[in-house]
Amino acid sequence: MTDRFSTEINKDVPVAQEGEFAPLRLGEGQVTGVLDVWPPVVLAPMAGVTNLAFRTLCREYGAGLYVSEMITARGYLMGNRLTSLLASSSPDESPRSVQVYGADPVDLGEMVASLVDEGVDHLDINMGCPVPKVTRAGGGSAIPVKPRLLARLVRAMVQNAGEVPVTVKMRMGISEDLITYEEAGKAAAGEGASAVGLHARTASQLYSGEADWSAIGRLVEVLDVPVLGNGDIWEPYDALRMMRQTGCQGVIVGRGCLGRPWLFRELAQVFNGEEPDLPPRFGGIVEIMLDHGRRLQALFGEDIGIRQMRKWTAWYTKGFHGSAAVRGNLMRIKTLDDIAQAVQQLDMDEPFPVTALRAQRAKGSKTQSVKLPEGYLDNRDDDTPPKGPRSIDEIQAWEKALNGG
Repeated sequence: MTDRFSTEINKDVPVAQEGEFAPLRLGEGQVTGVLDVWPPVVLAPMAGVTNLAFRTLCREYGAGLYVSEMITARGYLMGNRLTSLLASSSPDESPRSVQVYGADPVDLGEMVASLVDEGVDHLDINMGCPVPKVTRAGGGSAIPVKPRLLARLVRAMVQNAGEVPVTVKMRMGISEDLITYEEAGKAAAGEGASAVGLHARTASQLYSGEADWSAIGRLVEVLDVPVLGNGDIWEPYDALRMMRQTGCQGVIVGRGCLGRPWLFRELAQVFNGEEPDLPPRFGGIVEIMLDHGRRLQALFGEDIGIRQMRKWTAWYTKGFHGSAAVRGNLMRIKTLDDIAQAVQQLDMDEPFPVTALRAQRAKGSKTQSVKLPEGYLDNRDDDTPPKGPRSIDEIQAWEKALNGG
């Protein structure tokens, strides 16, 4: 395997053996409604990222489950235009997967019932968002601190979801001094969650350092529902290593696919026992960028679509020789033709750089002190829902701040 395209850590990782891994089964134990996912790979819900345009692009590279960016229950129920757009799908998107955020059981229940009527196949709830605006109000990654509150919210979803599987995504806890994932995972499973996804970092870590995969293994030991591992899946072989080391039944892929939608083809290949194809050369990546831009414009309109595309150009070009010099122009593009113009001085035949495989994308290495409501930790048995966004302005502010956790 000396000629394998990978970083050193994955040079000798064998691809999957026949029968080594099973499809991820969500909804096990239900008479109908079981969702089989193969390969057992889930695109992480990410704000400003996993809209319909990117989901369909990723889906074309390999099967799996592709989760929408998070939508707020209140915004959805109020018919907020942006919320509705982020929740939108297409007739050929199957299975359709939506991540929701809500802190009010009544709102969550109404939203879930409506989404099920629309034909959603899978629902996930965000309980991992570490953004201060959210945790300061007792939402996101603050919710698992109070397992009875978490249980109320999951119960409201499950009771209104019928045969549609409900999953929960969370972090290990607030900080090293306040680890909550075991108790929270048990509470979620006890209320009927079909699986628990664990981002193996704390809220205070944000996206810094290395994910603690041993926590994923510990959660596998204590739960009787599937566990999905999240954190540091940069190469297809990382997914195999995670599942072998932890025993988790599936992996969640986040930052590693930003500007690299073909990662899902590579993941499908290694799970099917094949060595993956080489990544596209730079000229091929430019074509993917343009395709992505056209999809964004079709979804959001020409002006908003091209503005959405600006951040993507930095991710697609990361690591290529001379790309830093053209990135300023890429951040100012006004048309898709501007992309081709900006990169014309770069080498279209340059192979994808190995050094870019594990390069930080989208999130930095900073940490934080997590903000919680005053007195929030005084009574962790309290199941009173925190105050969420209510007005249109509040909803729009939250949707701008929230991410997939």
